[in-house]
Amino acid sequence: MGDIHGRLDLMDRLTEQIASDNAPRGRANVTVILLGDLIDRGPDSARVVERAIGWREEFASLQVLLGNHEASLVSVLNGDTGWLASWLTYGGRETLTSYGVAPGLLRVGSEDEIVAATREKVPAAHREWLETLPLSIEKGGYWFVHAGIQPGKPLAEQEAEDLLWIREKFLNSRTDHGAVVVHGHSIADEIEERPNRIGMDTGAFFSDTLSAVGLEGEDRWFLQT
Repeated sequence: MGDIHGRLDLMDRLTEQIASDNAPRGRANVTVILLGDLIDRGPDSARVVERAIGWREEFASLQVLLGNHEASLVSVLNGDTGWLASWLTYGGRETLTSYGVAPGLLRVGSEDEIVAATREKVPAAHREWLETLPLSIEKGGYWFVHAGIQPGKPLAEQEAEDLLWIREKFLNSRTDHGAVVVHGHSIADEIEERPNRIGMDTGAFFSDTLSAVGLEGEDRWFLQT
């Protein structure tokens, strides 16, 4: 499932679609993988995280990747005020509001005051969960990651900065990466299916289109809200 960005309504709707799609397919070990960026921009980041932590869908287990937006929140929770102003402008403000940080404080508060409020309002269970999220998952010839990889570098040697932030060098590469990379991070109007990658970020927070790809053996199929 691609970048949710605080759209709990779309997350719930797409989860229902996945469950309905899965029901007639017969028994299997099913995993739903969220490609990161659960938070920021949309209105319900705190509830999206809570939904992921409390996953109760019987048809599938859940695995969640760290996105650059979660990494930014973790950085602020760890006291990195130098990153705060930038994060607030690209979605952090909406996330902190969803956790109950006062909008007035976000407008006029000092960086130290905002960091203190963030630490107070974000539950310890959410912070601990975010800090344990992996950067990548490998399954069945696919490499799942938030942003992409550095072309030409072995998958086992990839650096966190690239896995969380890379764009054009990865998106424009025709390199055989040794696995098909399934990623989010870079918004496109439609799902991007290429020989070496599948891009799943369809801008859900503004387009109302949250996307998922089903993968089983050599079969692929797509679902969207």
